[in-house]
Amino acid sequence: MGDRLTLPEWNALAGQADDTLPLLETALLIARDEYPDLEADLYDTLLQSHAEHLRHEIDTIDAWPLKMAAINRHLFDELGYSGNHAEYYDPRNSYLNQVFERRLGNPISLAMVQMEVARRLGVPLDGVSFPGHFLVRLPVDDGLLVMDPFNGGRPLGVDELRERAKPHLGGDIPDDNALLHILDPASHRAILVRILRNLHGVYAESGEWDRAARSADRVLKLSPDQPEALRDRGLAYLQMDYLHGARQDLARYLQVAPKAQDAVKVREQLIELNTGRPSRMH
Repeated sequence: MGDRLTLPEWNALAGQADDTLPLLETALLIARDEYPDLEADLYDTLLQSHAEHLRHEIDTIDAWPLKMAAINRHLFDELGYSGNHAEYYDPRNSYLNQVFERRLGNPISLAMVQMEVARRLGVPLDGVSFPGHFLVRLPVDDGLLVMDPFNGGRPLGVDELRERAKPHLGGDIPDDNALLHILDPASHRAILVRILRNLHGVYAESGEWDRAARSADRVLKLSPDQPEALRDRGLAYLQMDYLHGARQDLARYLQVAPKAQDAVKVREQLIELNTGRPSRMH
């Protein structure tokens, strides 16, 4: 008997529009790379149980912020989902099955738990690819309620959002228009790519080049010719002594991003690759 929750095929994802990509299913597909025996249906059932526990209460509440407060209270206070502050870069924080099992995650994985439960309860919660830490947003009468899933769904005021964005904007404080743009909803593709880029960073840092290459490869399954993923997979292949793959990826990177900041360095690396065994980039 197969899963009731059907996971997509990697090769079918590139042609799908951003928001028709199945978010939960593809996140579990990412996890299945590392946990091949993962049973997706178990986590779909778990999410549904979270939602059903709340359904009556949510149906008796009118205001979106109060509905969201009830969801956050159940997830973070009663069920114990929390940000893994002690081991932020543990790759398990990015694999959704492990987030459900351990009740620990990073900002984006915890946001996905919030978003999935909210969706099943009819609450229009979106993810936000905020610089630094991923956030969630909910429309309210006078604008947006922005929350931090890594810290129990805590609401964030405008001043704190400006301060959080500032280090990622060259020290500039965003004005209202810039801040609203930063707070645009993230597409499903953007969320999934961010999960994979997080995994690539963790694995590259620890020198697990096969997993780093896999993470970059999965980005390219979602978004072919994504420049950073081409470069990252090429450099991981280089570390693995898969020189043919490294040549192909780094050459393609220079084709699609000829003016990239590291283009000169990558071009030199490619020349060495084509003339003999290069010294590895770190």
